[in-house]
Amino acid sequence: MNTRQLLATLFFIPVLIIPQILKAQDNGFIYGKVTTVDGKEYLGAIRWGIEEVFWTDMFNASKEDNDNLKYLSRRERDDLDDQVRDRYEGRNYGSKIVNWVTGSWSSNDKYDHLHQFSCQFGEIKHMETISRSRVHVTLRNGEVVEVNGNGYNDIGSSIKVLDGEIGEVRLSWSRIEEIEFLNTPRKLEEKFGDPLYGKVETDNGDFEGFIQWDHDERVDTDKLDGDTYDGELSIEFKKVASIEKSGNRSDIVLQGGREFTLRGSNDVNSKNRGIIISNEKFGRVDVPWDEFRKVTFIKQNSNLKSFSDFSKAKELKGTVRTKDGETMSGRLIYDLDETSDIEVLQGKDDDMEYVIPFSKVKKISPKNYDYSRVTLSNGDVLTLGETADVSDRNSGVLVFKGSSDPTYIPWREIESVTFE
Repeated sequence: MNTRQLLATLFFIPVLIIPQILKAQDNGFIYGKVTTVDGKEYLGAIRWGIEEVFWTDMFNASKEDNDNLKYLSRRERDDLDDQVRDRYEGRNYGSKIVNWVTGSWSSNDKYDHLHQFSCQFGEIKHMETISRSRVHVTLRNGEVVEVNGNGYNDIGSSIKVLDGEIGEVRLSWSRIEEIEFLNTPRKLEEKFGDPLYGKVETDNGDFEGFIQWDHDERVDTDKLDGDTYDGELSIEFKKVASIEKSGNRSDIVLQGGREFTLRGSNDVNSKNRGIIISNEKFGRVDVPWDEFRKVTFIKQNSNLKSFSDFSKAKELKGTVRTKDGETMSGRLIYDLDETSDIEVLQGKDDDMEYVIPFSKVKKISPKNYDYSRVTLSNGDVLTLGETADVSDRNSGVLVFKGSSDPTYIPWREIESVTFE
């Protein structure tokens, strides 16, 4: 063997070995110690109901209060209330309290402007239940956020723990006292399955990343259900090579090449809740069935983030430019709510909904009442709309300069927000 051949051999050996090492890592799974109300402890991989199982999955809840309203003058607060009222005037809800992304109100026209709290599970250090529907969430930086489960199922649902000594245990939420999240071992003795990864073809382009099918199936031991003319099938995703929409049913190709057409289940028809694709480029995008064409599952070529890969939350900082040309820089509270880079920006491109951590957002430029141009840190540009983060439902931005009280800038006056 000559020198050139030897160097070529040495160069390619790591390329062949590294993927096998990465594939063996299990530290992308949520892991921790769950303590019940009578002091029993369970340690192992955790799954929220039948859904969240990875550190990159989203924890969703409602914030208990909005202290940022104290920075608004009475007139600014009244204007903000009018903004909500005008948007929904003519809709008669009687005395029923209605929750919107922009706020809540009752028949007496009092608004509390509560917002959703969302972050990846890897951003959370500890949870302590205060009541069946209220939780203290401690973030990695020590900040404590009080949230409730109004409108969300992440608080109140049962969770599963793969305890290393006793196996799988399903815990009712009412039995849980606290959850301490811990670094996941590189190799788990027991796990829920391997992540689903693949390429999803849509009417608006292709996306590659980790996949949540019908919003809940996300590991290869989960099952794809459907009917054939010969009977019902329930197939583990590890055996599925591709799923292609065909009207109100789906054509399935297995890893061994066998083909089936499945119908009669929300896994394979228009009742499917959507296909979520997650990656490090943009966060996650939720593709509705109407936009979906085909998914091809492939061996994952990248690892999910581990608990140690997440850094402590950082305050949002940047510059707001108004339509009058004035600029103000400092610490920001976006939409009168989001304060750190672990929280998320939500918006829709047609019917596809993006959920993007603020750590990946560089600039937001409102374009009209319903849409904004969002520039990501990697240079990609998205036009997103409909949600409060990117439309006239936005409650505005607070800019803190030094120790003085912040300046409040209503959404209608903003030309752009650029984050540091």
